[in-house]
Amino acid sequence: MKILKILGALVVVMVLLGVGGFAWARGKADATLSRSVEIHRVDFPVPFPLDPAEVEREGFTPEQADSAALARAVERGRHLVASRFTCTECHGQDFGGSIMIDDPMIGTFFGPNITAGPGGRTADYTPADWDRIVRHGVRPDGTPAVMPAQDFQGMSDQELSDIVALIGFAPTRDAEMPQPRLGPLGTVLLATGQIPLAYDLIPDHGRVHTEVPPATDASAEFGSHLATVCTGCHGADLSGGKVPGGDPSWPAAANLTPRAGGLGDWSYEQFVTSMTEGTRPDGRALATPMSAVIGFTSKMTETEIQALWAYLRSVPAKATEG
Repeated sequence: MKILKILGALVVVMVLLGVGGFAWARGKADATLSRSVEIHRVDFPVPFPLDPAEVEREGFTPEQADSAALARAVERGRHLVASRFTCTECHGQDFGGSIMIDDPMIGTFFGPNITAGPGGRTADYTPADWDRIVRHGVRPDGTPAVMPAQDFQGMSDQELSDIVALIGFAPTRDAEMPQPRLGPLGTVLLATGQIPLAYDLIPDHGRVHTEVPPATDASAEFGSHLATVCTGCHGADLSGGKVPGGDPSWPAAANLTPRAGGLGDWSYEQFVTSMTEGTRPDGRALATPMSAVIGFTSKMTETEIQALWAYLRSVPAKATEG
C-alpha cells in the first residue's frame, strides 16, 4: 500500500508538471506571436515604370507607357510565381488561400487569401506592407507572421513589385481563411524555439534590398541571385543540413556545394534532369520537400538553369556541418 501511495503521488506530480509545462508553453507561444517587432520601411513603384529612353524611342503616350509597364510586370510576375517564388504552394493557384498544414498535433495553418476580394488580406496593403510580410515575415500591425520570409531575402524590389502587380491583376476571390491554430506539439515546439519564425531567422531587418535583379543571362552572378531562394533549406553557404523550422520528418537538405561524392560529381545534364524531372543521377526520386519544389523549378528557363549551375559550380566546396 505504501508503494502504491508513492506511485500515485508521483503520477499526480507528473500530471501537475505536465499541465504546468504546457501552460508555460502556451503562454510563451502566445507571447512570441503577439509581440511587436521593428523593421525598416521601404517604398517602390507598382509596376516599375518603363525606361524613359524606351518611352521616347517608341513614342508612347503616358497612358501607353503605363499600360505597357503593367503588362510586362504581370508577365514577369507570372513567371516568377510559376518557377521560383512558391506563393501558390501556400496561397493557392488563384491566390484565394489554401491549407498549408493540417495536423492535430502540430496545428492547422492556412495560407490566407491575398487577393483584394472579400476576405482578402491585402486590399489596403502599401508597398511597405508587402515588403514587411514577404521579405521580413511581419504583419502590417507589427506582429510576426507564420510566413517563410527567410526564403525571399534575395527578392529584389522589382521582383516583389512584379508579383504584387500580378496579384492585383488576378481575379479577386471571396474567401476568408481561418486564423492559424497551434496543436499541443506545435505549441511546445514554437515555445522552445524548435519552430522558429522567419522574423527570428533573418539576421538583419535593416538591410537594403536590391532594387532590380541582375541581367538575365547564364552567368554565375545571375545564378547567385536565383540561388537565394535555396538558402532557406540548404543554408546560407548551401552546405545543407537540418532544415530550420522544417517538418521533423523531412530529411536533411542536400549539400549543393561542388564537393566530391555530391554535386561535384554531377554533370550539367544530370542537374537539368534533377531540376526538371525530380530524379537523381541514380534514378531515385528526390525526397520531400524538394519533390514539391520540382513543380516550380521545372518551369525555369534554360538560361536560368544554366545560370544556377554556373553559380553552384563556383561556390567553395564545404562539408555539411552537424
